[in-house]
Amino acid sequence: MVRALAAVGLAAILGLPAAGQSASGVPAPNAAKLQWWRDARFGMFIHWGPVSIKGTEIGWSRGADVPQAEYDALYKQFNPTGFNADEWVRIAKAAGMKYMVFTTKHHDGFCMFDTKQTDHNIMGSPFKRDVVKELAEACRKGGLAFGTYHSVCDWRHPDFPYGSPGGSTNKPNPSLDRYEVYLRNQVSELINNYGPLLVMWFDVPQGFSPERGKRVVDFTRMLQPDILVNNRSSVPADFDTPEQTIGAYQDSRPWETCMTICNQWAWKPGDAMKPLSQCLQTLVKCAGGDGNLLFNVGPMPTGEIEARQVKRLAEMGRWLGSFGKTVYATRGGPYRPGAWGASTRRDKTIYLHLMKWADGSATLPALPARVRGWTVVTGGSAHVKQTAEGLRITAPRSTRRAIDTIIALHLDRPAAAIKPITVAGALSANGRASASNVYQNMDEYAAEAAIDDNPASRWATDAGTHSAWLQVDLTKPRTVGKVRILQQALYAERIRRFELLARDTGEWTTVATGTTMPAEYVAAFPAVTARSIKLSILEATDGPTIDELQVLPP
Repeated sequence: MVRALAAVGLAAILGLPAAGQSASGVPAPNAAKLQWWRDARFGMFIHWGPVSIKGTEIGWSRGADVPQAEYDALYKQFNPTGFNADEWVRIAKAAGMKYMVFTTKHHDGFCMFDTKQTDHNIMGSPFKRDVVKELAEACRKGGLAFGTYHSVCDWRHPDFPYGSPGGSTNKPNPSLDRYEVYLRNQVSELINNYGPLLVMWFDVPQGFSPERGKRVVDFTRMLQPDILVNNRSSVPADFDTPEQTIGAYQDSRPWETCMTICNQWAWKPGDAMKPLSQCLQTLVKCAGGDGNLLFNVGPMPTGEIEARQVKRLAEMGRWLGSFGKTVYATRGGPYRPGAWGASTRRDKTIYLHLMKWADGSATLPALPARVRGWTVVTGGSAHVKQTAEGLRITAPRSTRRAIDTIIALHLDRPAAAIKPITVAGALSANGRASASNVYQNMDEYAAEAAIDDNPASRWATDAGTHSAWLQVDLTKPRTVGKVRILQQALYAERIRRFELLARDTGEWTTVATGTTMPAEYVAAFPAVTARSIKLSILEATDGPTIDELQVLPP
């Protein structure tokens, strides 16, 4: 996975059509498959290889936790006789997953399939079985869509310019042109020998320009026109891929959060596993943000998936067996996900996934539609009161579920027509945001990510940015007396001098200044009437990044 590297761009910047649409505006060849994938919502990601013998991270531990020569020789003792492709498919289906994406080659260069491009592959191990072939066949037999993860970078290959650890070293005589031929040949093998595939999931296009990345994507689509391609080949392709975080609400372009069931992508003995509540709420909040969840397991050196992970996935599957209609084939919204919960919608129904209650009630902003009735999907009774100010949902303790209480609101009009609504107490909720700079012009780091009531998303700027501004427009004059800014501790040290400014219709007025900004910064100041608030970062050691900028009343 990416961990520290990324190089992608925007369709708008590169002049490419939106996902699912050709340049002429007509549906692209993969439009039907893209819609199927969005409806599926939930897939299994699998990171596995000889590194499982060591229990360290795949790719990244080569030359770091494990000496390079030792790492590269692990395949000589890799003999996972407990591997059963049909069992993996059974586990995925029992979890309610609709597709599987398998790591055919990670950044370490080892191939889990019978490639003719290198001897460094599974057929040279004591196992001598083509794992990708067996998985592809098992998925087809079991009714599960199959896709392949394939690293763009290869820190072992002599023609790839960068090497381990972590792509931080330089090779003596590299050639990206020769390496691109190698990469294309392997893509051809995967599609022709194991396809048709659902997706080609690229990763870490280190050193790849957008032009080179586009050639690889075009070649992939030439081989299989309807294949889905993610955004990690230096071009946007079909969908975005936030990693280890729930993606921000985005209904303008498909996206898929990739996340681990434990902490590490590859198997690690005793690795901490996420509780059921976090697993299910992550899935629901992804769907509520109009995205998918690609949930990763790391099989053991034996080829088996850990029993505790199998149990957790089965628990998710049982929940989906009862309430999957509120997740599958829905669209996210109209309420943006947050600490309160999430919402999904289909036809004239909104499914409220309430995860946080205050004294037996939940309050949401007003809906531009009439609620004609409601159903408590998870059982029990509830009351919904609709006013011009909003919705108030009350429910007895016996109705409120610990993980997710689902209430279906039946409307007098199609739910899809309702614009996104932010659920938050901040005056900046449902406002507009703009910024001087956005990291590589990526949607997931846009200014709006700082006012979406989701600390897991963030506004970020390009590396090397030493001054920037972030502005929130409140859409109408509001009485403001406080601003709360959240950052990840890792980035908080970057800001060295800043000021906060407010404006109604005239000039900007400075309301607060500072030379340091902690991870949680609160500035209280005499009340002012303002339509806009601006954070002006005058000096930074590197590109500033802000999780949330909340504008609050006095």
